[in-house]
Amino acid sequence: MPMLDVFNSKAFSVVSLTESVNRLPYKPGRLGEMGLFTNRGIASSIAVIEEMDGVLSLLPTKRRGEAATAARSGRRRARAIETLHIPLENLVLASDLQDVRKFGTEDQTDAIASVIADRLQEMRQSHEATQEYLRVGAIQGNILDADGSTSLLNLFTEFAKTERSFDFVLGTTTTAIRTILIQVKRFIEEVLGAVAYEHVHCFAGKTWFQWFVSHTAVAAAFDRFQEGSFLRADPRSGFEFCGITFEEYRGKVGSVDFIPEAVARFVPVGVPGLFTMAYGPADFVETVNTIGIPIYAKQVIDPEFQRWIKLHTQSNPLPLCTRPEVCVKGTTSN
Repeated sequence: MPMLDVFNSKAFSVVSLTESVNRLPYKPGRLGEMGLFTNRGIASSIAVIEEMDGVLSLLPTKRRGEAATAARSGRRRARAIETLHIPLENLVLASDLQDVRKFGTEDQTDAIASVIADRLQEMRQSHEATQEYLRVGAIQGNILDADGSTSLLNLFTEFAKTERSFDFVLGTTTTAIRTILIQVKRFIEEVLGAVAYEHVHCFAGKTWFQWFVSHTAVAAAFDRFQEGSFLRADPRSGFEFCGITFEEYRGKVGSVDFIPEAVARFVPVGVPGLFTMAYGPADFVETVNTIGIPIYAKQVIDPEFQRWIKLHTQSNPLPLCTRPEVCVKGTTSN
């Protein structure tokens, strides 16, 4: 078959390309590696968020005739929030496909698929970085756009919760660091109530982290950790102090820090359903009323002269913390 006719085969359909981009190696960043967020697909671009007794949850969509979700007693309030729409496009020019086949041959599927896979890999990495950025926004209670300042969804404002902040005064050698950390843990436990958790994890900006490990109340413990760190099976587990795991969060794209340099975030780990990433379906005819997945991919050929192939990927996520007030902020006034 002619060279560009390969794109009319099933190997280059929206289903095949979407399956391909979701099979590519997954490198989401720290929060993705930890599995802190539970991924959940929804069949609509609108997520219905239910609040009952201060806890938020996603209500599942149902087909007509299916059994409804069982109602729970207590004060309930539901909100409809639209998932974010994050499209990305890339052009594959005819020159990019030059010399990927021997002259006179017609079976180009494997060779061209390799070029397409490389482009999809690049596009997926951008989506992964963006989704990690959204996760970090969720643990801070404020999901920001790519510019690092425009708020897309402030969970504290949306659900009328108050952000709790602790000033560690790290520039003062006499600050009772342990006392403040116990207050942080106590506050988180009060918010969670009877809900169990594994541990409290601190994701710190580089400046806050450096001040923290340099403080006289912490320095000795941190030095002991560094000396024995090579003996540990998994150094990603972080530095533990006063029952809290601390690590410097290094996420950054361009000039945008995922976590501000002089700020730390304390969150409980191991709480089922505390952090959720909902995915809505793509705005394709093929995906109407289907359960959303993390990333979609599709392609179209230059309709006039077949000079290019346009690759389109998109994600429609909604990051959520079901108890935003549990995300405690750490600062330092000097």
